[in-house]
Amino acid sequence: MSAVRPLTTLRAIAVTAALPLLLTACGYGSAAKKDDDKANVAATGDKKLSASEVRIGYFPNLTHATALVGLQEGLIQKELGATAIKPQTFNAGPSEIEALNGGSLDIGFIGPSPAVNGYVKSKSSNLRIISGSASGGVKLVVNPDKIKTLDDLKGKKIATPQKGNTQDVAFLNWIAEKGWKVDPESGKGDVSVVRTDNKVTPDAFKQGSIDGAWVPEPTASKLVSDGASVLLDETDLWPGKKFVITNIIVSQKFLKEHPDVVEAVLAGTVKTNEWINANPDKAKASANAKLEADGGKPLDAKIIDPAWKNILVTDDPLATTLKTESDWAVKAKLIEQPDLAGIYDLTLLNKVLKAAGKPEVSDAGLGTK
Repeated sequence: MSAVRPLTTLRAIAVTAALPLLLTACGYGSAAKKDDDKANVAATGDKKLSASEVRIGYFPNLTHATALVGLQEGLIQKELGATAIKPQTFNAGPSEIEALNGGSLDIGFIGPSPAVNGYVKSKSSNLRIISGSASGGVKLVVNPDKIKTLDDLKGKKIATPQKGNTQDVAFLNWIAEKGWKVDPESGKGDVSVVRTDNKVTPDAFKQGSIDGAWVPEPTASKLVSDGASVLLDETDLWPGKKFVITNIIVSQKFLKEHPDVVEAVLAGTVKTNEWINANPDKAKASANAKLEADGGKPLDAKIIDPAWKNILVTDDPLATTLKTESDWAVKAKLIEQPDLAGIYDLTLLNKVLKAAGKPEVSDAGLGTK
């Protein structure tokens, strides 16, 4: 993968910066919910692997489309055979990392920031990124009556999901590139960065307490449906129009003890992404059905239709972009310079990709030795 080129002052930042503390992009649903009411996803076939079950975590969020569709359509379970899936939903990266570190979760779909933070905090001992999952799906949307150009953001109140999350760090980076000043802790400065939960942001926008937001899907499309306009789409700021928004991570202990199960899950996610890309409309409906099944409401067509088009599912972890995002977090003085060596282990993913006749993907020099 080619290195990510520096972003210019006016085009600056994009949305995901690998940051420290705090969660990932958006989440709809309870903080951590075991789907015990649905029990474990039914195991199928006679295929026997080294574990009777695998605990998989994800967000009820469109940027976790691989998990939503893979579970809804049974594509991951099919590869696992008699090994049952025990699903668990989260809406915060730190809580998912805590579950992984605490031994109650084996594999998780998660954003780059909490993955980096969890890896660094554990001194490289608790997780590995084993695959990509999604790219894109982040926009700067604003009140068109108050903001018509990027320069108009000065003096305005712009929401991000939480201090230090991927969108927050990216926005702080963009502000710095503009030559404006904002205190990263308080969010006060030439632009007021208002940390607002994605579930609350639409109401805050309607009430006029914020003038815009730097947010992932489907929050961005929800705001547009409420009268906001898109001022900046992050995908336009990256070479190849790709940047990591969701990874797949695994407990190092589980990876060591059950590599066959991890390989089967990856075989399922690769086939899921292939099915999504080949059947976008069916996949969109499947993801929406899973969102509803997970205890929420299905997204209205005026929200899910544009949101779905903004998300690209991908097996490639886009490792170079994660490094860039991490550098932004350091630049914002939200984390110390991290040592990311060994954060990736793409051995099993590349084995699966090769068997499927697909090109292998790169860890950008950040893989296990």
